Amino acid sequence: MLTGDMSELTSPKRHGNVGRTLLWVAILLSVLLLGFVTALSIRSNPYYSDARANGISKFKFLEECRDGVREAEQLTALRGVLQQAGQLQPGQNLHAEIASEPAELVRNVQTVPGGGWTLTAPANISIQGQTAVLGQLGAQCAYSKQQGRTTAQLQLPGQ
Repeated sequence: MLTGDMSELTSPKRHGNVGRTLLWVAILLSVLLLGFVTALSIRSNPYYSDARANGISKFKFLEECRDGVREAEQLTALRGVLQQAGQLQPGQNLHAEIASEPAELVRNVQTVPGGGWTLTAPANISIQGQTAVLGQLGAQCAYSKQQGRTTAQLQLPGQ
């Protein structure tokens, strides 16, 4: 009854080696394709940069630039001016955030001769905790490989 069916599956006359070989070929081709796609995507990564030549990676520079703009000393001066004009209540703080889209930021980052990075972009100024934007100021960031640090500043009106 079933003995004939069972012996067919385990018969030494079956050609299982061809299927096994095809499986290994398919696995090998899949691994090669995955490696090729990975290598291709790494080369076209907009954040990729030569960290040795410039001191830090482009991604790290952008992160440090964002942090520096948020803590720029010009915000303190602007806060004082706005409080004197009555546009900012005592106890309120200003918040600065780079306004450009990530793709635009990556395109605008430039290398500095001798190693480093520079970026100029607009920054939105708002009251901390509020979403309304009071205005925009120019933001400039620079990383010096020799000094090993990123500086950020805002361009106040009239400067």
